[in-house]
Amino acid sequence: MLETIFGIFGGLGLFIFGIFVMGEALQKLAGDKIRTILNKLTNKGWMGVAVGACVTSIMQSSSATTVLVVGFVSAGLMTLTQAVGVILGANIGTTITGQLIAFKLTKYALPILGVGSFIFLFSKRKKIKHFGESIFGFGVLFLGLSIMSTAVKPLGSSIFVQDLFINFSHNPLLGILVGMLITALVQSSSVTIGLVITLGLSDLITLGAAIPLILGDNIGTCITAGLASIRANISAKRAAAIHIMFNVIGAGIALLMLPLYLKVILYSSTDIARQIANAHTIFNVVNAFIFLPFIPLFVLLVKKIVPGKDIEITRGPKYIEKNLLRTPSIAFSATLKEMRRMARITKEMINDAMEGFYKNKRGPLEKVAPKEQVVDDLQTAISNYLVELTQKELSEDQSERIPALLHSVNDIERIGDHAENFAEFAERKIDEKLVFSEHAIKEIKQMHKKINDMLTITITALKTEDIKDAKKIIKIEKEINSLTIEFRNRHITRVKEGKCKVLSGIIFLDMIMNFEKIGDHLNNIAQVVKGKMKVKRFEEDMIL
Repeated sequence: MLETIFGIFGGLGLFIFGIFVMGEALQKLAGDKIRTILNKLTNKGWMGVAVGACVTSIMQSSSATTVLVVGFVSAGLMTLTQAVGVILGANIGTTITGQLIAFKLTKYALPILGVGSFIFLFSKRKKIKHFGESIFGFGVLFLGLSIMSTAVKPLGSSIFVQDLFINFSHNPLLGILVGMLITALVQSSSVTIGLVITLGLSDLITLGAAIPLILGDNIGTCITAGLASIRANISAKRAAAIHIMFNVIGAGIALLMLPLYLKVILYSSTDIARQIANAHTIFNVVNAFIFLPFIPLFVLLVKKIVPGKDIEITRGPKYIEKNLLRTPSIAFSATLKEMRRMARITKEMINDAMEGFYKNKRGPLEKVAPKEQVVDDLQTAISNYLVELTQKELSEDQSERIPALLHSVNDIERIGDHAENFAEFAERKIDEKLVFSEHAIKEIKQMHKKINDMLTITITALKTEDIKDAKKIIKIEKEINSLTIEFRNRHITRVKEGKCKVLSGIIFLDMIMNFEKIGDHLNNIAQVVKGKMKVKRFEEDMIL
């Protein structure tokens, strides 16, 4: 009996580890394209479904895709309607693992492991190494499945185990509950499907008993997104609520039509493993097609169930348009508007990161990375727009403004990078339960306020082009430089007196330095404004 328990737990551990390794490697292979695809190709419902299915196939987790979508909605980078399509697609994409498992490649697990290891260890190119890593994970998955299958076979002779699984077919609600709890516990629908297929191959479970477990599995996979939305905004909560609604209603429809559903699955294949995989796929595909035409209706319904005000950030440029290039003066005005918008977003990023830092909350931190994507997109769009503007007939003054604006756009983007650093510092503070002294927090808040004031004035200066505003920014930047030296010296004193923890102290110094660098970037913009939007390269004024 002990050998069976060890075999089940060890095999399950390898199986979960295999899914994790394969998913991580495929994500590395895809790079940042996943975020870009999710952001840009989800304008239509059917397109969202297709994108959700593809991305989940790569990530090997519908929960991961849904959490990512909840993050985008939380930051206002994706509308609720777009998110619904992706969530439906994610449910389809997660069935790919079950289909792969149904090929019963367990006897090839060791050769697959060998090939994956060889590619990973001896390849020099990153992409090929990640490909080898994904094959290795695939092999580990099947090795775990093989160990589990061997371990559960003796259970077939147990009358208690047989009666337990027979109850699932006689009492589908019990099967749904068990499937839901297993998936919620392991945080992966693929793991549950793998377990059900293993039981089916060992003749421990019939298709009639497997289907309720599969339905419960689809409900259980909503738990992760639900947890991710607890501290998020209204829009993210709605996205998670819709995910739960779709799967619960879909499971209810499948239960009502269980005899017909069972017949369809029986016709799809004669192999129990393939039947279980098909039951999972068919449920999610049919569910998506049923609900796809009613997405707008469900969005309205969930807005009634979860009332509140939506938060939305427009992706991509809002003011710069190609037809304005014909009139350079108007094009410059639109560019400055876009830059002010970009600066406002970086200011929000810093405040989100610092809120998470002060309050030890992850919710605000989750808004930072998606907003950084917006800032990066705007940097590219504005830079390309200014380059196009150089092709037009410009006055000497206008020609001189373009390099200055390009420098300023890059400075604003760098501020966004520092905001991401603050989010990482906050994550470390939360994860490692770091404590900061009252003096340290007070000094951090002082620097934060200075930077906030600088950003506020910078946004105004980019509108007014007023030298007085530029001089205010430069004055505050000098104050920040003085405070940086003062706070660093005070910190050294606190360390000597034993009033400061080592890790907390490292983060404190990093934060002070990041604030100081943001001040430098804002000073650069102020120098451009001071030169009436021309680059002034004087060592005493300009910090490059």
